[in-house]
Amino acid sequence: MAVATFLRRGFCLVLPLALACSIWLYLYPVFKGCAFPIASRDPIEAFQETKKLHWPYAEPDNGVPTELAPFRLLALGDPQLEGDTSIPVKTLGFLPHLKKIAKHVAFQTKHSSLRERVRMTLHDTVDFYFEDIPNVLESIRKLIDLFCNDFYLAHIYRTVHWWTRPTHVTVLGDLVGSQWIDDAEFERRGRRFWHRTFRGGERVPDEVALFPQREYDVSGVLTNSEESSVWTRRILNVVGNHDVGYAGDLTEERMERFERVFGKANYELRFELPVTDPELNKTIVDDETNPESLRLRPEIRVVLLNDMNLDTPAKSSVLQDVTYNYVNAIIGNSHDVEFQGGFTIILTHIPTYKPKGVCVDAPYFDFYPSSEGGGVREQYLLSPDASRGFFEGILGVSGNTNADGKGLGRPGVILNGHDHAGCDTYHFINQTNGTTQADRSWEHITWEDAQTQEIPAMPGHPGRREITVRSMMGGFGGNAGLLSLWFDWEAWEWRFEYADCALGTQHFWWFTHIVDAIVIALAVAYLGVRGLEAKGVNVDKRACALVAFLRKRNNELWTRGTKTAAKANGTPKAG
Repeated sequence: MAVATFLRRGFCLVLPLALACSIWLYLYPVFKGCAFPIASRDPIEAFQETKKLHWPYAEPDNGVPTELAPFRLLALGDPQLEGDTSIPVKTLGFLPHLKKIAKHVAFQTKHSSLRERVRMTLHDTVDFYFEDIPNVLESIRKLIDLFCNDFYLAHIYRTVHWWTRPTHVTVLGDLVGSQWIDDAEFERRGRRFWHRTFRGGERVPDEVALFPQREYDVSGVLTNSEESSVWTRRILNVVGNHDVGYAGDLTEERMERFERVFGKANYELRFELPVTDPELNKTIVDDETNPESLRLRPEIRVVLLNDMNLDTPAKSSVLQDVTYNYVNAIIGNSHDVEFQGGFTIILTHIPTYKPKGVCVDAPYFDFYPSSEGGGVREQYLLSPDASRGFFEGILGVSGNTNADGKGLGRPGVILNGHDHAGCDTYHFINQTNGTTQADRSWEHITWEDAQTQEIPAMPGHPGRREITVRSMMGGFGGNAGLLSLWFDWEAWEWRFEYADCALGTQHFWWFTHIVDAIVIALAVAYLGVRGLEAKGVNVDKRACALVAFLRKRNNELWTRGTKTAAKANGTPKAG
């Protein structure tokens, strides 16, 4: 068969597979029906509205349909960019045992006898074959894996961002894979984060990431204006344990480098929704014209909180005091629970407490020994006391019906990462249980069970939803979370819903690009062969000669190997 014909047929055979895989990979949110939820909570309708964003002639108002939620948060969990610490030759050195062999042979090492020198040389020779060479091969594989993993994660961010058009983006902690890396490696991973994985994203400026204060500036207005579009590029980075460590090893130095590269760890943002109806504007609280109203201007408060050191003991009391002061400022700066129109989104890393069996991660704490300070070494969930700080403090929910607002609290939701498998939980307190507040405790069930039992609608059962976003790593399906908030003008309350959009494991991403590379290689080879033939080169003849040579060489090696084996076994030679 002619070489050109073989290449052409191979190209035609592989091309349809490559096209099919590539189209699905680069349009997977479309094929999976991914979309930010809308007020109807119908995923099909949400998908239809999202499609309008990509019509050649989109609707007015900058092409954004009014049915889409004004606040759309793309939530990504735990990318955990790895680096040098996962590459054997970076930690063990390049062919270390070969270097030892050279020193033994050159008598650059000290040994008690020649026998000892020979023994150590043979020992290092074995390690060279069974450790050094495998480590070099593993390092090559890992380098390729790390390089491609950055683009796999980038593909998730880029593709979902392009299709769903979020108004805001957050990464929920564990941006890098280890808090133990040195500053140079941390900087390298930071550059990969911003210039490869989340290329086009921007760090939230320090002057925008404000500490809670009574007289605040609005961070943005929820419109489709060019000024508001800056938030589609800014990434709200949450600090995680692999970024700075748990309470027992969180230091000022680790926190400083995180905030320098990725942004502040503790700050709040406020986004207002304009009220365009003059009649509705008259119903909003105003100290001069309408002081008795309980209606606030529709506002979303985004709280980023470092919860790595909420639990004790902590290595740095200074950093723990910063976190505690921040939480107190958040509580003190919150609107009274009686007011309507506000909504709080808490972005953090470690999920709140829930008993074993609700999520994949169960309660777990590990501490350093007292000789090393006794701090928190590892934890899967926050302690019950720290968790109550979210629900009872920031969100104002209480089991006491005599509390302000009858203990119903402020509307809000908690988003976090850490538990790579993800979880959707409802935390509530039964105000009808027992005769005193001391008899009432927080209960925790999955959001699905809460809906089935209709607990969120039950009187006297105030609660809040916590969404632990499944990791975007390939081993967990390359997930992206889609949180929508829209305003109910009649009830004067924010409503929200959440959906997942998963690419799938990294294997399909690899397979698609390998097939694409084969198609390109076949195309280039075919064009090269046709070019040589046009110059009068007999490619078929040379290919046949090469094949014949390889067959002859293979037969020689086979015959030699057969004779050697026969001689070793003492059997008669063949032929």
